[in-house]
Amino acid sequence: MIRAATPADVPAVHAMIRELAEYERALEHARATEQQLHEALFGDHPAVFALIAEEATESDPVGFALWFRNFSTWTGTHGVYLEDLYVRPSSRGAGHGRALLSALAGICVERGYERFEWWVLDWNDPSIGFYRSLGAEPMEEWTVFRMSGEPLRALADANAA
Repeated sequence: MIRAATPADVPAVHAMIRELAEYERALEHARATEQQLHEALFGDHPAVFALIAEEATESDPVGFALWFRNFSTWTGTHGVYLEDLYVRPSSRGAGHGRALLSALAGICVERGYERFEWWVLDWNDPSIGFYRSLGAEPMEEWTVFRMSGEPLRALADANAA
C-alpha cells in the first residue's frame, strides 16, 4: 500500500533516511533533524512531499519516497525530482520500490509533468539495474555540480560586496 506521509510518519522517515545514508556510505553527512523534516514536509510552506510504503501485516512504514517539484525551461512544465527512495532490506523484493515509483509517475501524468528525475550512485548496480528495467535512462552527458560550505559562503559574500 502506498499513501501520503502524515506528521506521525516523520520519525520513521527520519530513521529510514539515516538507514539510506548508512547504505550509501555517508551517514556522517545525514544531519537533518526530525524537526527540520517535519517543517519541510508539513510546515506553512511545504518544500517537499513524501509517500509511504506499508505492508498489510506491518504497522510501521517499510519504505518511503521523498520528492519535490522542479521545472524545465525546455519543456515549460514542472516535473518531479525524487530526492530519496528507500525500502528497508527486510521488505525488498516485494514490489514496494516499484509501487512508490509508479505512484510518483502517476503524479507526473496526472499533473502534466513531463519529467521524473533522480540521481543514483554510480556504484549502486542493483538500483541501476532496477531503474533500467523500468525504462529509466541515465543522463550520461550531464555532470552534477554541488557547492556547499565555505565555497558557498565565499560566493555569496562576493555578491554582497
